[in-house]
Amino acid sequence: MPAPELTSTSRAEDTRDTGVQLRKRKIPQARHSRKRQRTFSFRSLGSAARSGAESEARAKMAAAKPTLTDSLSFCLAQLAAAAGEALGGEKDPATNETPLSRALLALRTRHIKAAGGIERFRARGGLRPLLALLRRAAAAGSAPSQAGPGSAPSSAASAASSPAPESGPAPSAVSSSIPTPPVRLRKTLDLALSILADCCTEGACRSEVRRLGGILPLVTILQCMKTDSIQNRTARALGNLAMEPESCGDIHCAGAVPLLVESLTACQDSQCLQSVVRALRNLADSPQHRLALAQQGAVRPLAELLATAPDAALTLALVRALLELSRGCSRACAEQLSLGGGLGPLVSLASHPKRAVREGTILILANLCAQGLIRPALGNAGGVEVLVDELRQRRGPNGASPTSQQPLVRAVCLLCREAINRARLRDAGGLDLLMGLLRDPRASAWHPRIVAALVGFLYDTGALGRLQALGLVPLLAGQLCGEAGEEEEEGREAASWDFPEERTPERAQGGSFRSLRSWLISEGYATGPDDISPDWSPEQCPPEPMEPASPAPTPTSLRAPRTQRTPGRSPAAAIEEPWGREGPALLLLSRFSQAPDPSGALVTGPALYGLLTYVTGAPGPPSPRALRILSRLTCNPACLEAFVRSYGAALLRAWLVLGVAPDDWPAPRARPTLHSRHRELGERLLQNLTVQAESPFGVGALTHLLLSGSPEDRVACALTLPFICRKPSLWRRLLLEQGGLRLLLAALTRPAPHPLFLFFAADSLSCLQDLVSPTVSPAVPQAVPMDLDSPSPCLYEPLLGPAPVPAPDLHFLLDSGLQLPAQRAASATASPFFRALLSGSFAEAQMDLVPLRGLSPGAAWPVLHHLHGCRGCGAALGPVPPPGQPLLGSEAEEALEAAGRFLLPGLEEELEEAVGRIHLGPQGGPESVGEVFRLGRPRLSAHCARWTLGSEQCPRKRGLALVGLVEAAGEEAGPLTEALLAVVMGIELGARVPA
Repeated sequence: MPAPELTSTSRAEDTRDTGVQLRKRKIPQARHSRKRQRTFSFRSLGSAARSGAESEARAKMAAAKPTLTDSLSFCLAQLAAAAGEALGGEKDPATNETPLSRALLALRTRHIKAAGGIERFRARGGLRPLLALLRRAAAAGSAPSQAGPGSAPSSAASAASSPAPESGPAPSAVSSSIPTPPVRLRKTLDLALSILADCCTEGACRSEVRRLGGILPLVTILQCMKTDSIQNRTARALGNLAMEPESCGDIHCAGAVPLLVESLTACQDSQCLQSVVRALRNLADSPQHRLALAQQGAVRPLAELLATAPDAALTLALVRALLELSRGCSRACAEQLSLGGGLGPLVSLASHPKRAVREGTILILANLCAQGLIRPALGNAGGVEVLVDELRQRRGPNGASPTSQQPLVRAVCLLCREAINRARLRDAGGLDLLMGLLRDPRASAWHPRIVAALVGFLYDTGALGRLQALGLVPLLAGQLCGEAGEEEEEGREAASWDFPEERTPERAQGGSFRSLRSWLISEGYATGPDDISPDWSPEQCPPEPMEPASPAPTPTSLRAPRTQRTPGRSPAAAIEEPWGREGPALLLLSRFSQAPDPSGALVTGPALYGLLTYVTGAPGPPSPRALRILSRLTCNPACLEAFVRSYGAALLRAWLVLGVAPDDWPAPRARPTLHSRHRELGERLLQNLTVQAESPFGVGALTHLLLSGSPEDRVACALTLPFICRKPSLWRRLLLEQGGLRLLLAALTRPAPHPLFLFFAADSLSCLQDLVSPTVSPAVPQAVPMDLDSPSPCLYEPLLGPAPVPAPDLHFLLDSGLQLPAQRAASATASPFFRALLSGSFAEAQMDLVPLRGLSPGAAWPVLHHLHGCRGCGAALGPVPPPGQPLLGSEAEEALEAAGRFLLPGLEEELEEAVGRIHLGPQGGPESVGEVFRLGRPRLSAHCARWTLGSEQCPRKRGLALVGLVEAAGEEAGPLTEALLAVVMGIELGARVPA
């Protein structure tokens, strides 16, 4: 028998009766109550099952037939009607929903989601009524007391009729204290905001929403409606709108940022927090907006959320937002991130398994390094090791592109500005990493920044030793002669935090000097920031006097270098010193040069090349620090042997005194004119080396090098001695008595140990010749042009006329068939060869036509003239080719060979004089010296040596001439050695010198 239905009154009475019976008979009544409860539950379950089946059937029937909400026009009409009327409307008894709710639900689930649905919705004018609806909803939400008594159905009815929200959260604890909007209003807002957020994913809709003034209602809703689902959809819509720069500015102006920041602290739902974080990230689209966000406190809540170990999706959103906010990191951003406890979590997230989180975190740490106030705390949290390890990985064989390394390089360089971080960086292997970057030509754009960062280790002896062992000095020298730009300027906030007091208003100063100032103060070189010069260091040499500036600006002086005041002097007497891109490199080189023995690092070919390139190639006056480095090195006795071994003394003379740089040899290049100050500097540096060489220590060092050194060192010592030794007893003993000169001459034909070796050798031999014979006159005086000579009368020409007087009694027959007339008696008298041929017992003595074999007409011509007594008539000049044409195989060589064969020494001398006049005279050049030497004539060889070492020749011609002599000598070094030795020692060989 079924139990009767109970009303609420009877249920209440039965409950009271049950309580009375329970006190009288507890156990039987309890059993009876449990039985009735089980019966009621079974009935409820059956009723619910029947109700669910009926609902499912009704849903299938509704899906099978079309409804009004399938029409976009119907939905828009409902939206337009609601925009001008009350938001609620009458419920449909069949569906328990208002027509507006059904229309919004259809728009959201069907029309907007369809392909091209957003564009159709916008084109049909759906955004205007949607925004009007949001304005009315915002007004209703801001005044909840205006809602009717029947406008808020129960929560159970709302849950049954409303769609599932996007975030699915429970209201937060903070928002529960704020009056919640009516359920129907909240449902309408949820659907409308979801539709608007979806529409704002397209650019045309974003522009129209901004044009229709849709931003302010969203901000109002964000301010008034504290329900998580509404906050979520509102933040999502604002985030989508912020993707347009114009809308982003309007959102800032509407005051949305403080409301979003408030939502970060009030909301507990992850989806809502992600939407708010994304909106803040999109609002940070420019430096001004990022600064505004930081100043309005948007960074600290993000850091605090990150520190609470949220879920993976929220963590990624927070990292992306902080990455955007930390771009061009401001002081406010760094302070809030530190106060929010975000440094530790960021360092931990650097090893996150998800790549996007890991890379974003590392870039945030790199951005934070731009603020000096946070770098010490970042180092304490382990950021130095993280950044160094990441940069090392990206520099590896499978690393990333150089572009992705740039922020890490900048961060590591900025970390070098604080002493505590420098120690961590050194222990983490950062010095090796920075040196690898300096050696990489692909990273040349970062080299000035890296060099400026290494200045931080200026007084770290261990780090300097490591840097020197890694080859820093040659790289610094390369910076001096390279074309790299200046270090990128950093803001005042990037200055070292070792001295926070320097964050005071000050005059404009160079970026590199600003970054170095704190370390110079820390080492006691100045008492404050205003008492520092870029050249303030413990150097022993006084500053070089600067030349007065020219009153008229030249093209090279228009680029005025940055200068600083020397401490301890009045401004009127201050010496202005340039501080440009070369400042950090020179400061490091100066520090290296103060070591007791800097020769191993600085007195090398690359280091001297870089210093001299800077000194001679600077557009303006070079930095006095570079001049003091060179002076300090040449005054240090420990560097003497290094200057000799590396040909440094010869390089100083060639580059500074003679104006020939390695790049100018052998072909000259367009270089700045050699200034007198360069020559004076070179002579002063050589004088310093002379003082060291002539001291007892120097004499012993040079003697040891020449007698006991390696073959290369002995040659270098012999070559350098004429430049740095002025005591006759010293150079005579070392070069002449102990064989230094012959050692140098013998090395000329061997492989050159230095690119300028032959130039150095020619200059050294010329200097030695001046030491041996300081008053000797030039061997080849200036010759007069050939057309101004007054030749002697020709005695052979009368025999060539039609009526010769006297008549010839002899003809010489050449191989070409040409017959040349001659006088038998004159020919026999001129040469023992012809005397035996024409007057002896040979057959030719009886012949009137005597053949001369192997002689061309041009070569025979000076022979016939000489046989008939012509001296200086010009016939010897005939077979000599002009300069630039080879002498080997020419008629001049044939004539010289004939003169030797016919025993005519006078003719040989005359022909050699003619060759020397034409090829070694004013019209000849250094390229002719080798051609003349190839003839193999001893007198001509000596003539070539005199021309090469002559004081009237310029240094470049001397060097080129010696190159030609070495090439002509080949492997036979003996003739060249003897010729040069004779000239240097002042020994005259053979015939007279052409006048």
